[in-house]
Amino acid sequence: MKVEQLYTGCLAEAAYYIESDGEVAIVDPLREVNPYIEKARANRTKIKYVLETHFHADFVSGHIDLAQKTGATIVYGPTAQPGFEAHVASDEEVLEVGKVKIKVLHTPGHTMESTTYLLINEEGEETAIFTGDTLFIGDVGRPDLAVKTDLTREDLAGYLFDSLRNKIMPLHDDVIVYPGHGAGSACGKNMSKETIDSLGNQKQYNYALKADMTREEFIGEVTNGLVSPPQYFPKNAVMNKQGYESIDNILERGVVALNLKEFEDVMARNNALILDTRPKEDFVRAFIPGSLWIGIDDTFAPWVGALIEDLDRPIVYLALPGREEEVVTRLSRVGYDHAVGFLEGGIASWIAGGKEVLQVAEMGPHDFTNIYDTEVVDVLDVRKESEYYSQHIKGSVNFPLDFIYRNLGELDTEKEYYIHCQGGYRSLIATSILMANGFKEVINIQGGFKEIKKSCIKVTEYREPETML
Repeated sequence: MKVEQLYTGCLAEAAYYIESDGEVAIVDPLREVNPYIEKARANRTKIKYVLETHFHADFVSGHIDLAQKTGATIVYGPTAQPGFEAHVASDEEVLEVGKVKIKVLHTPGHTMESTTYLLINEEGEETAIFTGDTLFIGDVGRPDLAVKTDLTREDLAGYLFDSLRNKIMPLHDDVIVYPGHGAGSACGKNMSKETIDSLGNQKQYNYALKADMTREEFIGEVTNGLVSPPQYFPKNAVMNKQGYESIDNILERGVVALNLKEFEDVMARNNALILDTRPKEDFVRAFIPGSLWIGIDDTFAPWVGALIEDLDRPIVYLALPGREEEVVTRLSRVGYDHAVGFLEGGIASWIAGGKEVLQVAEMGPHDFTNIYDTEVVDVLDVRKESEYYSQHIKGSVNFPLDFIYRNLGELDTEKEYYIHCQGGYRSLIATSILMANGFKEVINIQGGFKEIKKSCIKVTEYREPETML
């Protein structure tokens, strides 16, 4: 028997490869399925099942493509109603994969179809659970992401309380917990950076598994402090439930080199969004007016999902040579299936054609400190509200990137704004958005808050934020 966790840091998502005696089950695969197929081929095994823990909201699963390409059976837990061929298993149904068994444990709460898969080894011992978003390391799934339900989040939290105590906590302490996400995912609140643990440790340290916690206390803990989920979450959940176009078609359509004229024609004809994915240093030096910058080398896909509201809008993009397929793939992971090509030759081609370029005004933390100490300046802190609560520059305004479009009307296009986040990635995204919306006096602070703090600037700790939300 072999169990392998396949972790994708950008999405903080874990898929799983379970193999026994020539047969394989894949749990919660990503959109691009060839890595799973190639792994099974290299091991001379056959993918028998694609096990889906629920209708995911934070990414588009590869279940449909994987099943079509391998002949595997897609499996959901009780109450699921997929819009494609799949096996909806009954509670405690047992599936066989080679010489091991996988028991279906219906664990509603995160969503009503949420299911945990219990792995039983060749000796008949219960060895691991694949919990999806029911149980994380240090946390549990948020109860407000279900698709089209009349249940309140308090109702779902109550179901989750029962699922944990009736289905998961009675299992032996030695059972290994394999969750669907780690720290950084918006599917929970306080996930650990660890992505594997024993159930015994979780019973001891996970707040949601306290043996003496009442149902009311649990509901209060799980629902407290929830912020609105990213806008793409319900759209991805619908795609996962109803079906979607094959990623092969998306790559064929999106990984297309466009010369300068073709690039401009596509922009004009399709009202395409210009997405710049290059390293931030390259973007700062020169970019196409109106571009949205989201760098490929960080948490690219979640920010695409949070900030590009229309999943169907055509996208043209700039990328480093050789990374074009990666861009289209990572867009498709969160449901953006309408990339229509990249600018051949990149920004150099644009400049050679005599086209206008803009630059980003930046300032180092020490220079910013000197200005802050001598002038009255408008500082926008684009970190999350919880980060701002913890510690922030005195007099700064919390303007979270997550909700920037909602709050743009609160700003004055004629004013000068200094922008920072924690390390510099989010603030450059915010800067590109402001510049695309007519703000001309925008200065991005290099290095973010972690560098600003070193400059002896005044900070306020544990205070209510001056937020626009």
